[in-house]
Amino acid sequence: MSAKHISTPLTDDVIQSLRAGDRVLISGIVYAARDAAHKRMIELLDKGETLPFDVQGQVIYYVGPTPAKPGQVIGSAGPTTSGRMDKYAPKLLDLGLKGMIGKGYRNQEVKESIVKNQAIYFASVGGSGALLAKAIKTQEIVAYEDLGPEAIRKLTVENFPAVVINDSFGNDLYMEGTEKYRQD
Repeated sequence: MSAKHISTPLTDDVIQSLRAGDRVLISGIVYAARDAAHKRMIELLDKGETLPFDVQGQVIYYVGPTPAKPGQVIGSAGPTTSGRMDKYAPKLLDLGLKGMIGKGYRNQEVKESIVKNQAIYFASVGGSGALLAKAIKTQEIVAYEDLGPEAIRKLTVENFPAVVINDSFGNDLYMEGTEKYRQD
């Protein structure tokens, strides 16, 4: 099965064309943010302030890259565990966030919010940070520079490999895979 080439920002048509299990190659802008940045973004929203970037149609990659070596755009940039962002994700999805990239399961509230907001959750392979970094062509810090690797970064990616885990129809590749394994 070949990978589907998709571009950001994500549109409803693209999201509705994807199903759990689809392999994708993502090109365009993706925002990097982890736990500490998510906490600050939600605190801003709770105070009635605006976010450091417009999440409408955007994708957030749960990553805290290592420092770049000379001649590199970015250091190792593997996904972090998505469950740590579960308490923040529904609020961002309600504001128009359309995609998330990480690794691991999402809780039921996030999965329901993905369906409600016609969004999508992708996973990338943990432990492959050096390889994934090669798909990142540019990076710039957008906010929270004091957080170091957890600062919000605007990344330009080209053919960034991922797999659809939770689609906008409620399908969950992890659950389907577990069920299929139990039946075999």
